[in-house]
Amino acid sequence: MLGRRMRRGGLIRAAATTAVVAGTATAVSGGMRSRRDAKDQQAAEAAAYEQEQQQAQMDAAAQQAVAAQQAAAPVAAPVAAAPAAGGDLMAQLQQLADLHTQGILSDDEFAAGKAKLLG
Repeated sequence: MLGRRMRRGGLIRAAATTAVVAGTATAVSGGMRSRRDAKDQQAAEAAAYEQEQQQAQMDAAAQQAVAAQQAAAPVAAPVAAAPAAGGDLMAQLQQLADLHTQGILSDDEFAAGKAKLLG
């Protein structure tokens, strides 16, 4: 009987040791996983931030291009708004209105062009 107790004690001890080792391994792997997840999250946030910065730069460049076009438009607009000799008055007024609606002509330019057409 004494031999049996030793075996059981050995089996219980081995089972307890295995449980401790398994628990430790689980805790370590969980810690490693959480660190890896944190690094992945940080990398994703950095990539998203960088993408936002690039989008902001692209938006700013697009706004500058639009502003440059609008700044150049008043110079070109009077040439485009100039009536053709002998053209239909209604068509010319409609063209002026279209340019005004598109934002190419300002309110003052539109009024001046209309006054010129109407005499």
